[in-house]
Amino acid sequence: MIRTAWTGTVVQITIDRPERRNALDHAALDGLAAAVAEAVDGSARCLVLTGAAGHFCAGADLSGVEDPTFVQRLAEVLEALRSTSFPTVAAIDGAALGAGTQLAVACDLRVCTPNATFGIPAAKLGLMVDGWTVQRLASMTGQGMARSMLLAAEVVTGVDAHRLGLAQRLGDLDDAMAWAASIAELAPLTIAGHKLGCNQAEDMVAASDSYRAAWSQAWASADLAEGLAAFGERRPPHFSGS
Repeated sequence: MIRTAWTGTVVQITIDRPERRNALDHAALDGLAAAVAEAVDGSARCLVLTGAAGHFCAGADLSGVEDPTFVQRLAEVLEALRSTSFPTVAAIDGAALGAGTQLAVACDLRVCTPNATFGIPAAKLGLMVDGWTVQRLASMTGQGMARSMLLAAEVVTGVDAHRLGLAQRLGDLDDAMAWAASIAELAPLTIAGHKLGCNQAEDMVAASDSYRAAWSQAWASADLAEGLAAFGERRPPHFSGS
C-alpha cells in the first residue's frame, strides 16, 4: 500500500492503491506516517512523494472520511511532511484531488506532468478542509486561484499549476528524482535552516475561532451526509445548507 525505496540519501515514498486511484484510507495514512518517520530516522536528505499507476492521490477514500480520527491522522501526516528538516518533493501525475492536493501543498516543492490535475472538491461533498490548507494554498497560488478551487471546486491542470507557481517544474517522476538527487548534494544544515525560515515566514497562527466553528458545523451537517450519500449513489447532491 505504501512503498519505500532509497537511492542514496533520497527516499521515494509511493502510495500504491491503484484500484482506488491511490485514495487514502486509515491504513494508507498510517503507512505514510511510518514512511516519513523512517525517512527522518534514516537521515534522508530529500524525500519524493508520488503515487502508483498514473495517479498521485485521488483524495480520501470516502468510505471512512466521516470518521473524525481520519481527519486528525491526515493533519498529522501533513504536518510530518511540512516539518522535516530536509526538503520534500511531490511528483504528481494524474489526479491530486482533495487530500491529494493537501499532500502536494504540504511538500516543499512540486513537479507535475502537464496532464496532472489539482482540486479540492469539498464543496461538492459538504465538508471543509482545515484552515492551514486554505492558508498554504492561497500563499502558493494567490487568492484568486485559491478561491476558485475552494469556492467553485475548480480543477487546475498541471500546465496552469506550473504557470501559477503551485508546481515549480513540469516533468515526471524521473525528473523529480533527479532534482531530489541534486538537492541531496547541497549543504543539509543550510537547507534545514532555510526550510525552518520559510515555514516561520508563513503565518502559522492557528485557525480563528470562527473558522473552527464553521469547520465543525460543516462536518456535523446534514449536507455532508447528503454529499456522501450522493457520491455513493452516483447522483447529484441536493444541499439544504443545514
